[in-house]
Amino acid sequence: MNQLAIDFTAPYQKHSKTSRAAAAGIAPKAGTKRAQVLDFLRMAGEGGATDEEMQQCIPMNPNTQRPRRGELLADKFIKDSGRTRKTVGGDDAVVWVAVMGGE
Repeated sequence: MNQLAIDFTAPYQKHSKTSRAAAAGIAPKAGTKRAQVLDFLRMAGEGGATDEEMQQCIPMNPNTQRPRRGELLADKFIKDSGRTRKTVGGDDAVVWVAVMGGE
């Protein structure tokens, strides 16, 4: 995972002291959490996974998983598959997939 060795700053709400503190607290772990999400989506292949599925299978707190998925999306490591699956609550959720090769 050499691509993930880049030093990312965890995002936070600039107006919020608690958000800034949380970002500072996760910063040393952000690459590892990001790698866990990416590894999971790579293993899921074209079947991909919803946020809820990732949170249950990795397992990872939703407030940790969603920002890591957002970072991976912004950096083009993953993409929206164009498909949805139902959540436990019956809502449609985006199915995320890892970007493979030259996509």
